Amino acid sequence: MDESSLTATVARMPKVELHLHLEGAVRPETLLELSRNRPALRRKVIEWTDARRAQRFRYKDFPDFLAAFGLVSLLLETPQDYALITHRLLEWLAGQNVKYAEITLAAGVVLWKKQPVEAVFEAVAETAQAAQARTGVRVQWVFDAVRQFGVEHAREVMRLAARYRSLGVVAFGIGGDEARGAASLFPSVFKEARDLGLHCIAHAGESCGPASIRDAIELLGAERLGHGLTALDDPGVTAMLRERQIPLEVCPSSNVSTGLVAGFEDHPLPRFLAAGLNVTLNSDDPAMFGTSLEEEFLRSARAFRLSRQALAGLVRNALRAAFLSEVEKQELMIALRPQ
Repeated sequence: MDESSLTATVARMPKVELHLHLEGAVRPETLLELSRNRPALRRKVIEWTDARRAQRFRYKDFPDFLAAFGLVSLLLETPQDYALITHRLLEWLAGQNVKYAEITLAAGVVLWKKQPVEAVFEAVAETAQAAQARTGVRVQWVFDAVRQFGVEHAREVMRLAARYRSLGVVAFGIGGDEARGAASLFPSVFKEARDLGLHCIAHAGESCGPASIRDAIELLGAERLGHGLTALDDPGVTAMLRERQIPLEVCPSSNVSTGLVAGFEDHPLPRFLAAGLNVTLNSDDPAMFGTSLEEEFLRSARAFRLSRQALAGLVRNALRAAFLSEVEKQELMIALRPQ
């Protein structure tokens, strides 16, 4: 496809996103709005935003990104702040023709800030429900624990997730620093999550090797994996992913921005596809990485010469991997047909 045809194709394409952090989607103008009555923090936000743009949204390393995520999270003080960023995100998704998204709320960070998860999520869920009627974007939720905060922290987040299944929380997961929160710590938490009716996911193979992927599957029973960047480093792990068709929530710009991949063209996404892995395409923390789901499709098509059929296949993979009933998937498949 030439550039104009590619741009038009991606813009028209109905999309599904499975790996999207609410707090990481807060764009600079909203950050400034949130900090308007806090002069010292506002200056820090301006400096941070200018630096990110100057550095083309690259971070020194993965811990540097986690610190930046913490700064953004500190601006979110009230349930109304969370409602605002939810409203802005759904409007942004609608503009990209996203029909369905599973959005991760960093419930573990809310706990760390000693804020009421219940009030925060109820504001978020109410906002999303109202926005769906207006934008047509359907949303379900993932509650994410900070793995380096330990087992009891994760268990508290998981039980909060289970409490809000009726408001659209479909899954529990762990994110954060893989090296300081190994999957081997959490099997009992994930078993309880499954027993309570939650789906289970985990960031794995993002900043650690393929053993982290194997452990997420075998010890935690993860149904989907965030990133899976090192999946090809161990033939046994590659074979496990291919044979079980465990979906990978692939986020190329994220991995480049955090320094885990040298450049977009170096990302293993095309090798994942060639190896027969189940790949979905996602934006992760789009505002922090200077991207969007639409931009991820464009960049991937350019870098890896993906055809229209390949792009559509990534969307279908995401729909099949979504935590929806088969009836709901069939209904959504109709909405995903090219316009």
